[in-house]
Amino acid sequence: MFKRKLTALDYHSQDTFDISDENQFRNLVIWLEDQKIRHYKIEDRQPLRDIKSADWPKAFKRYRNDLACPVQGDKDSENLEWLLSFALLNVTAHPDHLITLKAVSKVVQRRLSAEALENPDSVIVKVFSNSDYVLNQAAKILRLLYIHDLRDLQTKINECIVAVQSVTANPKTDTKLGKVGY
Repeated sequence: MFKRKLTALDYHSQDTFDISDENQFRNLVIWLEDQKIRHYKIEDRQPLRDIKSADWPKAFKRYRNDLACPVQGDKDSENLEWLLSFALLNVTAHPDHLITLKAVSKVVQRRLSAEALENPDSVIVKVFSNSDYVLNQAAKILRLLYIHDLRDLQTKINECIVAVQSVTANPKTDTKLGKVGY
């Protein structure tokens, strides 16, 4: 059920993860906080790290509140679904998929580092070499959105060139003076 998201996040035990195993669930929560979300300072993560404690559910509830988790129930599967979505670009699913896609697009635009821009092939190859069909489709959509943005930019550049050429490339000839231009 969660395998695609766990794979996308590079979780070490995505193949053997079992939501019904309380220890695995708690270990995954602290791994998400340590590796992906990083909402708390390291020293503030101790209540979550103590997965054997009877107070762990209270610490987890406080953690969800601190993250502004909209999930109301205590179902582990719903909470984990939200946490995994939050750890993928810090964008959670919205009932309207277009709003979710716009949010992902904005995050991707903001998070493209200079390093990724200098070597875009490594990013594209990594995304499209994934064997996950849904992730590949999402990457293709983002790529199409990027191409669309580039096309809009090119159209605006072409309009500017035409405007400048209409002023500079329209010489008027004054035959009385025997010269071309103004």
